[in-house]
Amino acid sequence: MKDSVRKVVLAYSGGLDTSVILKWLQVEYDCEVVTFTADLGQGEELEPARAKARLMGLPDENIFIDDLREEFVRDFVFPMMRANARYEGDYLLGTSIARPLISKRLIEIAAETGADAIAHGATGKGNDQVRFELSAYALNPDIKVIAPWREWDLSSRTALIDFAEKHQIEVPKDKRGESPFSTDANLLHTSSEGKVLEDPWVETPDYVYSRTVNPEDAPDAPEYIEIDFERGDGVAINGAKMSPATLLSALNEYGHKHGIGRLDLVENRFVGMKSRGMYETPGGEIYARAHRGIEQITLDRGAAHLKDELMPKYAEMIYNGFWYAPEREMLQASIDHSQLTVTGTVRMKLYKGSADVVGRKADVQFNLYSEDVVTFEDDAGAYDQKDAEGFINLNALRLKLLNRRRNS
Repeated sequence: MKDSVRKVVLAYSGGLDTSVILKWLQVEYDCEVVTFTADLGQGEELEPARAKARLMGLPDENIFIDDLREEFVRDFVFPMMRANARYEGDYLLGTSIARPLISKRLIEIAAETGADAIAHGATGKGNDQVRFELSAYALNPDIKVIAPWREWDLSSRTALIDFAEKHQIEVPKDKRGESPFSTDANLLHTSSEGKVLEDPWVETPDYVYSRTVNPEDAPDAPEYIEIDFERGDGVAINGAKMSPATLLSALNEYGHKHGIGRLDLVENRFVGMKSRGMYETPGGEIYARAHRGIEQITLDRGAAHLKDELMPKYAEMIYNGFWYAPEREMLQASIDHSQLTVTGTVRMKLYKGSADVVGRKADVQFNLYSEDVVTFEDDAGAYDQKDAEGFINLNALRLKLLNRRRNS
């Protein structure tokens, strides 16, 4: 493949690994390199990536730094949240949902610049290589994908540093020792894996957490907030209208303050192994619980239960990298249809690591909850309790017949 690659678009952070990859591509493939750095709300200054790319000899027209925060939340996070998606019942898919957007932009830049290949820094042991490449091939079946970690012999941090020094790549002092763990961050979450987290019996050290205060140190008084939803998406906090990314950012601040959204998880990777990771999803945890809260009074029982049955499959599709697959799009259409009436307001109580729904309301055209029907007081004929007898008898018929057969 090396002889056929003339120009490659590299997913580039400006860190040690991707800086080494950039030079390695230039040396091993003798090709032109274009870098792409995505601002997904990871909270880092991204302009240093441009400066580092320039130092590697790249002209400005080969350096792309894009602010994708609104697109990320609007077109990827919010649609996923409409499904109440949690992989293996817990994980809010913060890393998984970012990969299809990065891949989409890699393919777009390849088309804009005439590149015939893309490259990423995901390792051969992880899920991200699968997510990047499945997404890329779904969007451009003819694209070539270069995954250096599956090709080179730079199998240790020492080897990476030696390569960097040989090619005059600056190595920060904090990269010379063994990193205690690796992290990935975006507006939805921060994930930490490896090193000090590899023993699943050992509690996650407090210094690993970066997005949330220790719940034990959170304020001693609860805080209440209200989140408005329209057609399944959050649109306002405490009455203040917000864009998708702004709303999630605001919820992150609430979650950080109250220590919400920590998850210690041993998960099943798509590539076959189990891995232990620590996830912080402060705003996402609040949002996910609030979304289920508004569905409780606006979504029909049959639709709600069907959604809960479909959710594990939907979450697995995203985790495994099938965002652009027809089965995910088919499920998304069904989920989105279910959200047409999911409009109203949820009141959340935030306190020492917990985010609890304590109130929900919706206008009459969306609300399925009836106090007149459910009340223990006089319902003025709204519900005839005698009807329950026939309902029970019909449902009991098959159970009675089964019992008679067993005892005949």
